[in-house]
Order: sequence, then structure tokens, then C-alpha cells
Amino acid sequence: MPTITTKDGAEIFYKDWGPKDAQALVFHHGWPLSADDWDNQMMFFLQKGYRVIAHDRRGHGRSSQTWEGNEMDTYAADVAALAAALDLRGAIHIGHSTGGGEVARYVARAEAGRVSKAVLIGAVPPVMVRKDSNPEGLPLEVFDGFRAATAANRAQFFIDVPAGPFYGYNREGAKVDQGVIDNWWRQGMMGAITAHYDCIKAFSETDFTEDLKAIDVPVLVMHGTDDQIVPYADSAPKSAALLRNGVLKTYEGLPHGMCTTHPDIINPDLLAFIAG
Repeated sequence: MPTITTKDGAEIFYKDWGPKDAQALVFHHGWPLSADDWDNQMMFFLQKGYRVIAHDRRGHGRSSQTWEGNEMDTYAADVAALAAALDLRGAIHIGHSTGGGEVARYVARAEAGRVSKAVLIGAVPPVMVRKDSNPEGLPLEVFDGFRAATAANRAQFFIDVPAGPFYGYNREGAKVDQGVIDNWWRQGMMGAITAHYDCIKAFSETDFTEDLKAIDVPVLVMHGTDDQIVPYADSAPKSAALLRNGVLKTYEGLPHGMCTTHPDIINPDLLAFIAG
């Protein structure tokens, strides 16, 4: 399997498909998943002639199960190492959920010329947890509950999340896809429980306000109004307002995992932004 080795010895697994001289798209997955969560988008853009790249975040998927470095600064440094190893120039970075936070932190610090655009989808910035500067955020107790459930019975929790709020399958009339639930569970259980536990703090408590302010490339912010994981009102509109060159695209009634449930809507909008 293709991997790079970071400064602290972690091996980061990645996929790199398509012509090496084509426009590179780099996909960043959410918690607690892997690069496989982007299968639909990678196939779509590969067939459009793009170079598509996706990595497993440290502690997730096929990457090293590190018990250290499971926080945003190290996640972003790992992306920088991957971009350098592949010598990516003018790449477009696309992040979902926790991956959106990773994109914000990386792009804000990226070497000149490495990034041309970015996309944040159902993303955790600016900050999820409730605090004095973010009174609309979710209480810390919500994330304590995530930690408790992960530590107590991760296998069951990783069924409950996709079968319920992640894809909106808990909504009346929802068409439940068991394969999607099973695939979420499969990806989650590939990773390390320690990394998953620590990553909850990373995605919920990291404040990306200054990262968003520092980004000067065009950024598309995509978010569903029925996102039960990263509530719309406290995320997407605030992120778009902080960005120098941000565009907000709102999807009425769509869930957190809308890239999987509604690729027929999301993929063309991504293509329009990428090609525009």
C-alpha cells in the first residue's frame, strides 16, 4: 500500500489515482472514517479526468495507529508532508466534517503555490463547542457523551451513529441504506480507539477562526440545514463570513453525510466550483 512516513515515524496511507499532470483534488475524510468515504466523489472526478488523492488520517483506516499527535496541528502537518511528497501544486482540498477542519488548518499554513481552492462540506469550523466566544455552540457534555460511548462500546456506537443522525436515517420517511451503515462501521472499526477518542476533542474544541481569516484562496462552504452532527447555524454561515473569498451554498433538508446520500446534487456543484 502506498504510504508516506512523517517526521515522528507515522505511516500515512493514501490513494493517488489519475493522470499526474491533471488538476489534483485532495479529499479529507470525517471522524472516524477513512479515505474510502470518498469513493463516490473519487470515481466521479476520476472519470472527469482529474487526479484524485485521499489519505487515511493518522489513527484512522490503514494509517499508523498512533496514540500521539491526534490533534489538528499534527493532522495538518501530515497533510503538508503528503503534499510535499507528491509535490502537489495548485491542488484543491476538499474536506468533510473533521476533514473540513483539517483543510482549514492546512490551507491557512500551506506553502505558497500548493493550494488553489478549498471546499468545506458539513465542516466543523469555526468551532463546535459552546464557550464564551461561541455561546451558540454545543455543550461540552455532548462530546463527553461521544467519548463515553466510544470508550464503552465503540462497535455499537459505530452502528448507532450512521443508522441515526449522520445520514438522517432517524428522520420520518427516510430511505435507509444498510450498505451505507455497514460501510461506515467497517471504516470506523479499522482505526484505533485511542485516536478516535482523542479526535473528538480535536474536532469539537479546536477553534479555526484565525485559520479561516488567514485563507486567501477561494473557498466553497457547503452545508445541509438538517445536519444533526454539525449544526448549520453555528458553522457554515459563520465560516463563510470569516473567509476572505468564501461562498456559502446551503442545502435545504440535507443531512451531515450528504456526499453519500445525495451525490447527484453534491458532485455537480463541486464540479462547477472546481472547474469555474
